[in-house]
Amino acid sequence: MQSSVPTFDELISNCARSAVHLEMRDSYAVDYEEGPFAKWRAGFRHDPADRASWWRPWLDLMSETVARGVVVRRARIVSEPVSEYIRYEHSGTFTNVAAGEQVRWLPRRKASAIALPGNDFWLFDEQWVHWNHFAGDGSSTGEEITDDPAAAKLCAEAFEAVWSRAVPHDQYEIH
Repeated sequence: MQSSVPTFDELISNCARSAVHLEMRDSYAVDYEEGPFAKWRAGFRHDPADRASWWRPWLDLMSETVARGVVVRRARIVSEPVSEYIRYEHSGTFTNVAAGEQVRWLPRRKASAIALPGNDFWLFDEQWVHWNHFAGDGSSTGEEITDDPAAAKLCAEAFEAVWSRAVPHDQYEIH
């Protein structure tokens, strides 16, 4: 099956057609967001006119990826009423959209009839799955990358089912 497992950076760099990301947690406690989340809780909001101040280098990577012709889509399954963390994510998602990502939100109650993988994931060109593993407190416990066809098929079908039911970012209202 696999002779060499690429890194996330290699997967995004070599992606030719599509990169989809499904997020299913109501909170994350990843180190690189600790400071920005605390600032948001204290009242900071990104200024739409000040693009230079937005999250780097991620947005640059997304802009470059989309410019190569790759369709980048992100779907988030969220409980309602949403958590404080989801409010934080929602308030800054306009930056992802400005970088070229398509983003949709699906209330968890509308996901009940969808067969979902057990973990958040990225799927590149419907072939490579990058699983994101998290502890109960939302901290990252690592990643796993596979080109297993059954896993890729599950992720592709789950993502498309979520995407078809989800609400585009500019139409999703926080509850």
